[in-house]
Amino acid sequence: MAVTINVTGVEQGEWAVLRVSGELDLMTSPVLRQRVHDAVADGHHSLVVDLSEVFFCDSSGVGVLIAARRLIRSCQGRLRLILPDRGAVDGSHVNRVLGALGVRRLFDVRPDLDAATADETDPLSA
Repeated sequence: MAVTINVTGVEQGEWAVLRVSGELDLMTSPVLRQRVHDAVADGHHSLVVDLSEVFFCDSSGVGVLIAARRLIRSCQGRLRLILPDRGAVDGSHVNRVLGALGVRRLFDVRPDLDAATADETDPLSA
């Protein structure tokens, strides 16, 4: 059975939103990496990555998120992740993985799209 990922992009105000669903692992993470690079190349420096439909994430997926953070920081941009706090299939797996690896604090995590695209100025910290 093929492992799949689906990444769709939309714009919400000044934010480019990448909605990710499926599994984020060694085989699929290059798809997200490319979509992040494409968004930045298109001039989007305010990026939301919606991970609420990702039901599995391994270290390569986490690596893509950290690389996206680094890329957005290099452009003086903003990166926000949508990760619901609870629920069996609604992104809580990614939340647990980031927490277990001690990297969740590196990200500006929001519970939903409205919160993620709110007009607050919050440049990424070191």
